[in-house]
Amino acid sequence: MSRYTEAACKLCRREGTKLFLKGTRCLTEKCAVERRPYAPGQHGPTGGSNRGRKASEYSKQLREKQKVKRIYGLSEQQFRNTFEDASASRA
Repeated sequence: MSRYTEAACKLCRREGTKLFLKGTRCLTEKCAVERRPYAPGQHGPTGGSNRGRKASEYSKQLREKQKVKRIYGLSEQQFRNTFEDASASRA
């Protein structure tokens, strides 16, 4: 099993919203999303999704899925199993 151990604020910046992975730090002015409101990486400030191109419906759904996975700290397989259990219990 693997777990994401890198910078948590990087995930918040990639999603473009506060995920509160650092707890109370996200409530202060030191929050990375407020300091640098662009995506991390070499092409963050100028490239990527903020180049004026409209996001497709698929990309919106994918970003929401990634956001939920990152909030709960799940891998893809764990997320898929949880989703299948929840959808089976509803039916």
